[in-house]
Amino acid sequence: MREVFGADDVLLDPEVKEKYSHDEVPGLRAEPEVVVRATTADQVSKLMEFANDRMIPVTPRGAGYGLSGGAVPVLGGIVLSLERMNRILEIDRKNLMVTVEPGVITGKIHQAVEAQGLFYPPDPASLDSCSIGGNVAECAGGPRAVKYGVTKDYVCGLEAVLPSGETVESGGKLVKNAAGYDLRSLLVGSEGTLAVVTKIILRLIPLPKVTIDLLVAFEQFQAAADTVAAIIEQQILPTALEFMGRDSLLASQAYLKKELPFSGIADALLLIKLDGNRKEDVEAMAATIGEVCLAQGAIDVLVADNRPDQDRLWEARRSIIDALKMKSPLNHMEDIVVPRGRIAEFLSEVKRLEQKYQYPIVCFGHAGDGNVHVNVLKEDRPQDAWRDTVPEISARIFDIALSLGGQITGEHGVGATRKGHLEKAIGPVAVKLIRDIKRVFDPDNILNPGKILP
Repeated sequence: MREVFGADDVLLDPEVKEKYSHDEVPGLRAEPEVVVRATTADQVSKLMEFANDRMIPVTPRGAGYGLSGGAVPVLGGIVLSLERMNRILEIDRKNLMVTVEPGVITGKIHQAVEAQGLFYPPDPASLDSCSIGGNVAECAGGPRAVKYGVTKDYVCGLEAVLPSGETVESGGKLVKNAAGYDLRSLLVGSEGTLAVVTKIILRLIPLPKVTIDLLVAFEQFQAAADTVAAIIEQQILPTALEFMGRDSLLASQAYLKKELPFSGIADALLLIKLDGNRKEDVEAMAATIGEVCLAQGAIDVLVADNRPDQDRLWEARRSIIDALKMKSPLNHMEDIVVPRGRIAEFLSEVKRLEQKYQYPIVCFGHAGDGNVHVNVLKEDRPQDAWRDTVPEISARIFDIALSLGGQITGEHGVGATRKGHLEKAIGPVAVKLIRDIKRVFDPDNILNPGKILP
């Protein structure tokens, strides 16, 4: 491996390897025997051939900001870090495409294309830290998914290295492509279990010229949920439609150490972003949504049409995860998804779980697409009780979501943390098909083993 990567990029020091032993899932760690940092697809190819011949597990890794244990080397072996494959190779204005390596930080793609009047919509919460390769592996979403979709909707082409070391290309700078099975779509969301992505071609759209944000307060969450449905019924599709409950708002207020709007009176907040190319059109949408919110019983509607004011409105929402970590350094997050019209039912059932198990459960997320982030907080409760109780709470959360026509994960992936629930989520026939696909790509199960499949 030193011959392939160079001595500086073959890492054996235990303190250095510790960084690569975990992602953002609290308490989940597994140390690799060695970490290698690739800078070229050829290096990736040689490593995979080497590992496949010797039956050594390889765990691909981007920036390590995943929330399902996908980048944790649960069976040891080699961690293949792609953090140094971090170049934006081309911004193609004629075809509205950008070509990037997997280690590019997602926020840097946003900055680079927006400087040229273009737009890459997917915006995961960790966009200033996470890598585009990890986004592709997990099919990441974000607040703008309600209008613009998720990562899979923008991946037009991929170059990837198979476990055998062979390289495959699928798609390209194409709007249409019906040549054979769509391997590109199969690899997006495969969580690094089928191939190692080494190049990505992403579709771009023109950058909207105008944005307006609204912060809407409600005395009851049911009114906020009814408002989401009422907005959609007006045939207005917001760019983002987020919700926060009182508990998440108060946690953010404690973390930021300042009073936030409506913190003393609101049971629920909606954060709504609108965009477009004509100011008068976006203002008209904002006025209509404001009227809908007030008709549904909103306490008040704050409007922001410039960047500083918009940043202030979003401050609480963006700080929730850090706020919950401060409140309880050990907490457990699930990211279930349900039909957006059934969010209120889901949250009502979660409140019953909170009362039954006597653990704080804080919910927030994407009201516009039905994706709820459910956070169970340990706080100062005994470790043994926490270890025994959290799996039971998670199983009940999944059961509730599935009973409402939802799923066990909306954007964080199955990874190592949810694989035991996959069969009840999608059924044994679908699990068998996934297992068969895995065997075709990776017959010896060396690539990211221990993920997705129970």
